[in-house]
Amino acid sequence: MPEPHTPNQVRNAIQASIETKQLLMEQCCDAIHACGTVLAQAARENNLIMFCGNGGSAADAQHIAAELVVRLRSSVNRRAIAAMALTVDTSILTAGGNDYGFDHVFARQVEAFGKPGSVLIAISTSGNSDNVVKAVEQAKTQGVTVIGLLGGSGGKLASMCDTAVCVPSDVTARIQESHILVGHIWCEMIEEAIIP
Repeated sequence: MPEPHTPNQVRNAIQASIETKQLLMEQCCDAIHACGTVLAQAARENNLIMFCGNGGSAADAQHIAAELVVRLRSSVNRRAIAAMALTVDTSILTAGGNDYGFDHVFARQVEAFGKPGSVLIAISTSGNSDNVVKAVEQAKTQGVTVIGLLGGSGGKLASMCDTAVCVPSDVTARIQESHILVGHIWCEMIEEAIIP
């Protein structure tokens, strides 16, 4: 039976996460703030914030949407914010995948729910997920603002989004850890924008 991680390997993983977040702080604060400002404005105006992504990014989409609909901080009592993860309705996902193909499962929902003033947060560690790319393409045709939550160079999505945060790492786990941090910062910014 293989030996599990040693304490030193655990320390190395934590250190790698810290180093990625250090780079995020040094390189991405302005982008994080710019995106958060867009989201705060959408929330103030009661416009829908949509999220999409695959795998771990799908989980992140659900996580951040839940923080907005319910709340991030128990000490902050505020109204619910219109937010939804396009990753959660298995009937829509399977029908869309069956009838139109998996590449279109998010785009079809953007077509249904997106309108000018709403925001799509496109989450992809590579920036190249085909179904996320197609969702962004659909959003652009409907006047939906697009924010990218990406990694590395940002891939195809970097140039397609209105604004984006590209976590400075090529390691999926480190990118996803930073995505949740960024999402929580955005939630705080949104909460501060709508509380009396």
